[in-house]
Amino acid sequence: MAQSDYYSNSKASTIVLAISCLIVAASAGSFYDEMDLTFGGERAKILNGGQDLSLSLDQYSGSGFQSKNEYLFGRFDMQLKLVPGNSAGTVTTFYLSSQGAGHDEIDFEFLGNSTGNPYTIHTNVYSQGKGDKEQQFHLWFDPTAAFHTYTIVWNAQRIIFLIDNIPVRVFSNHEAAGVPFPKSQPMRVYASLWNADDWATQGGRVKTDWTKAPYTASYRKFNANANKVSPNSKSTSSENENQEWSTQGLDAAGRNRIRWVQNKHMIYNYCNDYSRFPSGLPVECTRSRFL
Repeated sequence: MAQSDYYSNSKASTIVLAISCLIVAASAGSFYDEMDLTFGGERAKILNGGQDLSLSLDQYSGSGFQSKNEYLFGRFDMQLKLVPGNSAGTVTTFYLSSQGAGHDEIDFEFLGNSTGNPYTIHTNVYSQGKGDKEQQFHLWFDPTAAFHTYTIVWNAQRIIFLIDNIPVRVFSNHEAAGVPFPKSQPMRVYASLWNADDWATQGGRVKTDWTKAPYTASYRKFNANANKVSPNSKSTSSENENQEWSTQGLDAAGRNRIRWVQNKHMIYNYCNDYSRFPSGLPVECTRSRFL
């Protein structure tokens, strides 16, 4: 299905949903204060007095940035506008990660596509160095036409992925059943734009067209309502007095929204991939998806 047709057909089914959803209006800090540019040289640029940040990719390098602070639990919002047009082979990211062996990670990855075909939103959770918990979605809007808010809520009970405050995925803490859960390693916020044409688009069949470079993705309104970890100790301090995220789950309306997303827009779920797990699905796949 063409990208324009996909978004048009999705629009009617989301009108009621959109009206009932609160769009995140983050109280954002300056990228100068919050982030360090980490690679790509001049391809990564902080603009408009620190309010905006752009990442570019060409045949020589991608680009990226990371937060100055480390966090242990919180709510993390970022507005993104993705690479427009023929974005095949490109991957734009917004994620949390610790460092070293046995790292933890919570991923939003945006896999580009050829002109007219929808982006794939790739989510994953790593704990103690092990991931393999992928869920993928197509969006109900064009993510290149305007900014949209992508959110990670991370607390001791669960991880919630949200898009424009609509929950799309929950990964719950099932440590009692032997499933590792990221809860002890502080993580930084990371973002990048890079070439992954060996796998990102249609299994690597469609390559990056370097005649269209540079490719550019835009970021703004980063907000971390989170426990910041002191650089010289394991003590934490809250970035905001509002700690609603610390126990945040899904209410009845949230469960209805996530069912809608997963029924209409999910294109891959590792919990349904029996060929990948011939000896049996992972333990968490037999538990409640949304609690």
